[in-house]
Amino acid sequence: MRRFSIAALVVATLGTVLSAVPAHAGNAQAGDAQAGDAQAGNAQAGNAQAGNAEVPTASSLGPENCTADACHFDVPPGTYDVKVLLGGDTASSTRIGGETRRALLPETAAPAGERVARSFTVNVRTPEGEATGPAGTPGLDLVIGGAAPALADIRVIPARHTRQIFLVGDSTVCDQPGDPYAGWGQQLPQYLRKGLSVANYADSGESTVSFLQNPQLWATVQPQIRRGDLVLIQLAHNDKTTDEATYRANLEALVAGVREKGGEPVLVTPIVRRWFNADGTLNNNTALLVNGLGVDHPAVVRSVATAEGVPLIDLTAKTKAVVESLGVEASKALYLYNEKRDNTHTSVHGATVYAELVRDELLAQHLVPRGLVRAG
Repeated sequence: MRRFSIAALVVATLGTVLSAVPAHAGNAQAGDAQAGDAQAGNAQAGNAQAGNAEVPTASSLGPENCTADACHFDVPPGTYDVKVLLGGDTASSTRIGGETRRALLPETAAPAGERVARSFTVNVRTPEGEATGPAGTPGLDLVIGGAAPALADIRVIPARHTRQIFLVGDSTVCDQPGDPYAGWGQQLPQYLRKGLSVANYADSGESTVSFLQNPQLWATVQPQIRRGDLVLIQLAHNDKTTDEATYRANLEALVAGVREKGGEPVLVTPIVRRWFNADGTLNNNTALLVNGLGVDHPAVVRSVATAEGVPLIDLTAKTKAVVESLGVEASKALYLYNEKRDNTHTSVHGATVYAELVRDELLAQHLVPRGLVRAG
């Protein structure tokens, strides 16, 4: 994304809105931002990536870096808190995305003449999307969208007290660079408040074998893990020729590596493939990720989680239930069947539904404080 400079459009769009905001604006509806702030004390301090000493002064990280529909901030890799004030003279509805097509703030309504405060924490890294992909645009890029977007104010500051959720996975999890593809990890950030961010190191085509071997992957992720960080591990789709002993050993190695750094590993069974039987069920090897060697990947993940005492998000069972409940036709929208005849990779809609399942499990298992998670 190109860098945006101050232009007449900023003056016309943002300047007018800002001049109408009283000093106390947003306080009545700032509960979302305040809830995240109040819970930030539960988070462990520390940035995943260093370099914040080079960050421009806080006064330079405001709305002067925005046009009507995008913002660019010249910041080095690191973790940043973004505080926004939404709303204008007419009723508005605004959502915010950023970097490589990440969903960062869900559609948020503001009544006419009112301001709504929201905040979130974002991970800025290089490469900015898939771990082995292109570097992307330096700095932090945000996209302002929604049915009737209205950004009244924005501030970006280095995050000082935050936890990371690292994602280790494949193409069904990663920050997909191109439409219509989307990974559930790409949609997860919108459900997190200030104080908790997603560092998505999932990468297309990776297996447990390649993730451990490629220096751009596990060797890059592990040194960044800090005490209190979560590491969600979903690898199976590409372990097509991995035998059971090797698959199990690789999962155990990832778990041990997270614990070595003081993080908390969470094993995640793979999302199902949309591959129906005649009776409308997904009870077959293709759908349930049993490879050509007969390795039942979800069963092995469950077994390792039990043996190692690791929290388990059984995404296989949960996505199976969703797909079967929708049936053959309606479930097509979760995947890229209509666009690509693809029953493995998810659409933005499907990735969002599956991200909500992960969000719900993070809460249900008390893996993150409730105050740091946004309702759907």
